[in-house]
Amino acid sequence: MRKAIQALGRLKTGQMNKTEAEYCQLLEIRKRGGEVAWYRFEGIKLRLADNCFLTVDFAVMLADGQLLMVDVKGSKAVFTDDARVKMKVAADSYPFVFQVAYPKPKKLGGGWEIEEL
Repeated sequence: MRKAIQALGRLKTGQMNKTEAEYCQLLEIRKRGGEVAWYRFEGIKLRLADNCFLTVDFAVMLADGQLLMVDVKGSKAVFTDDARVKMKVAADSYPFVFQVAYPKPKKLGGGWEIEEL
């Protein structure tokens, strides 16, 4: 059942899917508004253990200097237990704020739901 909700294939490293591109547009708007100082897609790879890494979708520096690590998911259903565990381990190991962003359906007003880990 999980295969039905996951993407058919992986994009090349550094290439955004549609949902990530939409979130990137939000980051660019926030940057122009002065809320975001900097962001980078797949810009930081975090070591969690031997041969275990986490590369979040967006590393974001807010204007106040706070660093956010944001993973963008198409829905809560595709945020696997494995990915959730990796994010929680990273949150315990690094001084960043870890978030998962899910798009809200347009019929519910659109925008983003942000889950902080």
